Amino acid sequence: MKIAVIGTGYVGLVTGACFAEVGLEVACVDIDINKIENLKKGILPIYEQGLEEIVANNYEKGRLQFESSIGENIKDCEVIFIAVGTPPDEDGSADLKHVLAVADAIGNNIDKYTVVVTKSTVPVGTAKKVKETVQNALAKRNVKVEFDVASNPEFLKEGAAVEDFMKPERIIIGVESKRAEEVMNKLYKPFLLNGHPCIFMDIPSAEMTKYAANSMLATKISFMNDIANLCDIMGVDVNMVRRGIGSDSRIGNKFIYPGAGYGGSCFPKDVKALIKTANENGYKMKVLQAVEEVNDNQKQIMFVKLTNYFKDLKGKKIALWGLSFKPKTDDMREAPSLVLIDQLLNAGASVYAYDPKAMHEAKRVLGDKIIYGKDQYEILQDSDALVVLTEWPEFRSPDFTKTGESLKNKVIFDGRNIYEPSEMKSLGFYYECIGRNIIK
Repeated sequence: MKIAVIGTGYVGLVTGACFAEVGLEVACVDIDINKIENLKKGILPIYEQGLEEIVANNYEKGRLQFESSIGENIKDCEVIFIAVGTPPDEDGSADLKHVLAVADAIGNNIDKYTVVVTKSTVPVGTAKKVKETVQNALAKRNVKVEFDVASNPEFLKEGAAVEDFMKPERIIIGVESKRAEEVMNKLYKPFLLNGHPCIFMDIPSAEMTKYAANSMLATKISFMNDIANLCDIMGVDVNMVRRGIGSDSRIGNKFIYPGAGYGGSCFPKDVKALIKTANENGYKMKVLQAVEEVNDNQKQIMFVKLTNYFKDLKGKKIALWGLSFKPKTDDMREAPSLVLIDQLLNAGASVYAYDPKAMHEAKRVLGDKIIYGKDQYEILQDSDALVVLTEWPEFRSPDFTKTGESLKNKVIFDGRNIYEPSEMKSLGFYYECIGRNIIK
């Protein structure tokens, strides 16, 4: 079976590589010629655990190809995935220009029955627009080619995307015909052998499922951050609260860890897009509006804690452990670190930072606004405080003796609650985290 994936970003590259891994012939297409040439050399545009190996392996075996033009590379494909970016417009709605441009190109090139699948996260009704675009392109060619559209949203966790694709909790597919369902079932059969559920539904429901899922997870995070902030005020340990409510199977213990706010390419964008979709349909998503507000405020909480402690941050040297929005990725989109860095610089502080994987991305985004360390300890030298923003494994059990000796002041602000307040006090640190019964 031959398929094409248009777009070699996070979703497209993982999708193409994982389908190739189970034996399919995959053409990954992207108009960025430099990106395509780098992929042929084994240079990936993103860091994702395990991805580099399967890309290299399948490219070497000829199952995975990288091309810069759609044309001939989609003609023999049974399925074509659209996996290009849908960045938010200024009003929060998803920008579909790239998706529809690909749909037009598909209509200009297919010559046999094809299933055109939206893999990008897109608002309800997008598949209908894709279908119309393909139909219009075919009409301009004055040809009749049968095709179906489908919606197959991704549910990949950054840092575990390969594992999520290969061992999915569920596969959601929206189709409009039995023929399309049969093709998609054949495509995903290698992933269903271990009993992973494949749920077929109508296309609008599939499109909504993606937004609803991410919005629910974002809601759990913001709710827990709200609770944590109240715990801080009242001297309650949010860790105990989290364990208590997490033992209820109706609530569960996932996504109830308080922190410095959620970021990344999905949650912020998808929450905004769903709010915008509701507004366009005359409905207000009051819960999601609050989720977004809480998260925006939560990204400022570490700056508030620093300001309360130092009063004046001018001239202070602040060390940051972690720049990516979460561990096991170099993604800094909407990362809490960016908000804190901007606030610290505006307050006259200097920022020294280290991240195991996001240093290159940080330099691209921030340039020389901050100082980058070669390791986590180098940046501590004579720093007035350490702020932990990403819970990378190597930050979880550091050498506290070396840390304390390097810092000018033994002060740690933990935005991910990875240390024990009582232990930090015994080691002589001033320690603040989020929502725990703080011992100073």
